[in-house]
Amino acid sequence: MPRFFDVTTEAPAGVADVLAAFSDKDYWLARLEAYGGDSMTLDSLVVVADGTVVVRTSQDLRQDMLPGGIARMLPGDTTIMRTETWRAVGDDAGGEAHGDFTISARGVPSSGAGTMVLEPSTAGSSLLRIRGSLEVRIPVVGGRIERYVVDLIAKEVPQMQRFTAEWIAGKA
Repeated sequence: MPRFFDVTTEAPAGVADVLAAFSDKDYWLARLEAYGGDSMTLDSLVVVADGTVVVRTSQDLRQDMLPGGIARMLPGDTTIMRTETWRAVGDDAGGEAHGDFTISARGVPSSGAGTMVLEPSTAGSSLLRIRGSLEVRIPVVGGRIERYVVDLIAKEVPQMQRFTAEWIAGKA
């Protein structure tokens, strides 16, 4: 049974600035280093002529990176693959951006998917809402793994938005 999540966070960076960061390879390399070190790689970054951004990353989930109970439930060669797609909505640079994501894993029967909306908030800031679901199809323990990952998503999304705003501010 999939576990659903809905996370909303605000960051002190505008929509256009966040989208510009998402299309910058240096941003992704810095973000992956900050949130995964050498276990995460940028597999591809494609910026289409219309401004659509497609990012593919992978993460090697070594046993020492996971809590003991979760680590014992997963094989030692688990790799998580993520794809994010972002596109501006309308011609207004201060408008919204919509995205979607997929998560798959090699070594674990699991999947995830969802949508993302980035919209203007107060002056110069943006609000990000991520809705999705995650399913780990391992009898008996799949629900525990799902709960752990969903809790991790709820913690990391606000941290990543702060990281993005700080990265943007550092480039200014």
